[in-house]
Parts: sequence; structure tokens; C-alpha cells
Amino acid sequence: MTVGTSRVLFLCSGNFYRSRFAEQFFNLLASRRQMAWQAESRGFRLSPNNLGAISPHAIAGLQLRGLDCAQPQRMPAVVESGDFAAFELVIAVKEAEHRAKMLARFPAWADRIQYWHIDDVDCAEPHQALPELEKQVRDLIDRLQLKSLRESQPSQRAG
Repeated sequence: MTVGTSRVLFLCSGNFYRSRFAEQFFNLLASRRQMAWQAESRGFRLSPNNLGAISPHAIAGLQLRGLDCAQPQRMPAVVESGDFAAFELVIAVKEAEHRAKMLARFPAWADRIQYWHIDDVDCAEPHQALPELEKQVRDLIDRLQLKSLRESQPSQRAG
């Protein structure tokens, strides 16, 4: 990460599928657009049901979108209280699932993060959820890039 890089944190339940897809897809788009943003991801808990470092659904979705996932992947990580202050932006990928977890574990931050509405595999097939997650990440990249452009333009002064 370079000096002056802003950071976004994606949260999901186990840091295995949705947040990992969002992290890597965000980083791909930010790099292509030469944006000074970097994504990371965490989960609320580790699940013994998740085998390996990253969901095969996330890998397949990333490969479909042009990201080579051949490099070794880190194992899922659990969010800690210090993570919230370390990132400029925190997004939990499903409000109905994650707001209660935020209120229980990190109540001071529950209303200070953003929430999306992306279902996990128990509620939506990857071919339904990943395109919606892709759209949300693309929209986020567009908003951040537009904000950066606005902030970099000199202000108009009345004469």
C-alpha cells in the first residue's frame, strides 16, 4: 500500500465468499482505474464449514470477471474493534444479517458503517448474488472516483 492510499473494509459472516469477492474485485477495478484505494475484508466469525482460504464460488466469479486467482490466498480473518478506525470506509454486505452482529459486538460502530443487501449462499445462488455484488462494487468505485475528481478540482471563486 502506498502513502496516501485510502482503505475500504468489506465485512461478511465468515470472510470466505462475499467479502472476499468484494475485496478482490474492488482491488482489480481500483488498480485498473489507478485509484488510491485498497480493499481488505474480514468476517464476524470463522466457520468450520468453510474449507480452504476462499470460496470456490468467489474464485469462479472472480475468474469470470478477469481476475487470476492462481496466487496463494490468505485464510479468512475475523474483524476486530481496531479495524473500524483503521479504514476510511467499512461496508457490511448484508444489513439483515450483519447489523445485529455489529450491535452485539461493536455497538459504537453499528450506525457508522454502510450496509448492502447481498444474500449468502443459503438465500441466493452465486449466479444471482455475485452480479449484484459486482454492481455494488462498481457503483462504489464510480462514487469514490467521482468524489476524488471533485475534491481535486480547484474551487470556483466568485469575483
